[in-house]
Amino acid sequence: MGRLEEIKKERLKKLEELRRRGIEVYPYGFERNALSADVINKYARLKPDEKGEEVLKVAGRVVGKRQIGSIAFCHINDGAGKLQIVFEKGFSKNALDFFTNYIDVGDFIGVEGVAYRTRAGEISILAKNLQLLTKAILPLPEKWHGLKDVEERYRKRYLDLMLNPEVRRVFEMRTKVINAIRECLNARGFIEVETPLLQPVYGGATARPFITELYELHMPMYLSISPELYLKRLLVGGFEKVYTICKNFRNEGIDRSHNPEFTMLEAYWAYVDYDAMMDLFEEIFEHAAKALGLKQRLKYGEFEIDFSRPWRKITVYDAIKKYLGIDVKKLSQDELEEKARELGVMEKVERRVNVKEAKKANKLKGFIVEELLDLVTPKFIQPTHLIDHPIESTPLCKAKRGDAELVERCEPFMAGMEIGNIYSELNDPLLQKKLFEEQQRFLKTEAHPIDEDFVEALSYGMPPAGGLGLGVDRVVMLLTNQASIRDVILFPFMKPEPKPKPPKSEPKPRK
Repeated sequence: MGRLEEIKKERLKKLEELRRRGIEVYPYGFERNALSADVINKYARLKPDEKGEEVLKVAGRVVGKRQIGSIAFCHINDGAGKLQIVFEKGFSKNALDFFTNYIDVGDFIGVEGVAYRTRAGEISILAKNLQLLTKAILPLPEKWHGLKDVEERYRKRYLDLMLNPEVRRVFEMRTKVINAIRECLNARGFIEVETPLLQPVYGGATARPFITELYELHMPMYLSISPELYLKRLLVGGFEKVYTICKNFRNEGIDRSHNPEFTMLEAYWAYVDYDAMMDLFEEIFEHAAKALGLKQRLKYGEFEIDFSRPWRKITVYDAIKKYLGIDVKKLSQDELEEKARELGVMEKVERRVNVKEAKKANKLKGFIVEELLDLVTPKFIQPTHLIDHPIESTPLCKAKRGDAELVERCEPFMAGMEIGNIYSELNDPLLQKKLFEEQQRFLKTEAHPIDEDFVEALSYGMPPAGGLGLGVDRVVMLLTNQASIRDVILFPFMKPEPKPKPPKSEPKPRK
């Protein structure tokens, strides 16, 4: 029998013995009246060996236990911090005996007693009464080490949160960021709404969906890849400032900045364009940073980032010229294709695009430009708005004023990572349908399906508008200095653990 099984057996034995004695090992509650941090702050002036007078009731998980002669000590963690509990035979023999014989590290306990500063100077609770609140059957891991345990941290986030207070702090900061985003938009008169996550037609982004089925109606359904088309329907319906913070699902790659399920803010504002939405994006980011006490600067990995406003703007063509030395405007479609092959990105274009059809329509250039950007954007360490993309990049955006080959689209970047998307929104229903059809024609994968109901909605008239999407997980990564998206999602997607292979059977001896 392994050590883990021995510990489990010992704890189960204690549990059964307590039940035989009529003691409830999983009671329904405990009337707590104090938290660890409050006790430590309130009684900070106690002198060694001095006791408070107020009867306190505290509760939490036992995270350490030791005994010295007739005195026992433990620390409990109650979410607000750690607090020492002292058991003395002279103060409460029953509590000391019960603690010694039946309480293990990992158990939840409730303690009634008075505040007390030990001779060593630690503010504690001198226990009068003790109640077991939850019996832990399995022991807590002692520590994490090595790559295998990093994977375990994500798989068993409950242990990660239990043992690593800094991990819990990251998720507390995440909540502050999301609250700050809401505060910023609400203060500007935006209304928070909900959009369906199960959709009969997916759209709003170029992505591969997750597919399911509605059995009652025998129809395929899709998990939302974006709330965009539903939010725009609300603009048609008369809302002028709307936003949602929702889950999106994209059946694609998994890496340090991608998870199949992620959190997105999308906001739409009638009667403004992408310039106004860039200003709003910066304001939202700044407001979220202030909620964490950051003032115009943050550290992310090896980078010192200054996010003071306004952020730099650079066009797609200027960025490619500056960082790759390619002047897209001066090259023909064939010349740009040759450059793309030299740089090793043409294969990616050919996987996504029906090259023959795109060349015939003189549309290949835009698809190549989008792939070339993958070589450029890692250089955008300081906050950068990458603006004016090829029209082929999205069918949902208005043409650039003065250049019909481009659209008024912006991608904000920081630390080499895309953190959002901003459009002057297309509201011409005839052009919208035409662009949907062109994507169907030119893209091999990930094309927008034609959402006829959305096109019909536009036909009733949608006001000119600006829209933005902000990747909440990535912004939290930046603001909390976390290297991987898995460090800011409580339950990230993990590959199944490999099942252990059964032992090989011994060959039977010949008779």
